[in-house]
Amino acid sequence: MFSTRSLDDDLAAVRDRYAPGSPVLDVESDFETLPPAAAEDLGLFADALDPASYPAEWLPAEVPDLLRKHAGPAFTVGLPGDGTVVRTAQTDPPAVLVKRRAEGTPDDFLAFLVAERLVQIGCEPASGAVGGGDAANGNNSPGLPESFLPFFGERYRDLDAAIRRPDPETGASTTGFGPTDVFQVANALFDAWVGLHTRDEFASWDGEFPRLFDAWVDAGDRLAGRLGDLSGEVARGDSDFSDATEYACSAVKHELDLPAPYGALDTVAYRERGAPYAVAWAEKTFAALVDDEE
Repeated sequence: MFSTRSLDDDLAAVRDRYAPGSPVLDVESDFETLPPAAAEDLGLFADALDPASYPAEWLPAEVPDLLRKHAGPAFTVGLPGDGTVVRTAQTDPPAVLVKRRAEGTPDDFLAFLVAERLVQIGCEPASGAVGGGDAANGNNSPGLPESFLPFFGERYRDLDAAIRRPDPETGASTTGFGPTDVFQVANALFDAWVGLHTRDEFASWDGEFPRLFDAWVDAGDRLAGRLGDLSGEVARGDSDFSDATEYACSAVKHELDLPAPYGALDTVAYRERGAPYAVAWAEKTFAALVDDEE
């Protein structure tokens, strides 16, 4: 299921700096969520396994089944939307997994994706930024949470309330947004917050790791064109708000100028305050959306 991936010199240097000892593994299949039987094989490449599970109280009544399984006691890795390369904090040391779909990814961009995950392993959040607190990482490592659920922790219910505004009697959404939209927005907000931690490192690589730096710049250039008209796409109905949020948040790690209302996510305040700030942004933003439609 897994095999050790050979690293070029620049990637090996990045690992030594940000994630010493972390295994980088090729996965022989594609996956959204790695099932327990496969996840347990990670123990062959790590010093220890510490599967994470999260309190049921973090979840609102209506959530996608995959998220409920992710929160449960079974040892799983990954969620939809995680991308071609993922990291897990459920191994000691944390591991980077390269999915089989990477076979079609340009070499330099794939190298950047691996480097990005290694940098994430070496980042530490500010105190109070992670809603899940001590339960955020399965092995109680001080690094960034593995996914948006431990990032939000008990505040995920508040995010759901801000986006769906469920009817107090039926629990049905009163905004037209459903549990899948909450999932998508939560993942996007988490992606933006992580990007605030990593982008200064990427920017510092010019000259030292030119291949990785150029891949970071090129990926940002490909995102930049659409950003300026993103609000217009939503207003015209060419893109829904959840998709637009995902796109805008993916640009944070590239230091691009974000249109309203996303500029408030590209701030030191969001990096330092984390989940509570994200929920406050969602409350304000989705209230404005509802008001505009009335």
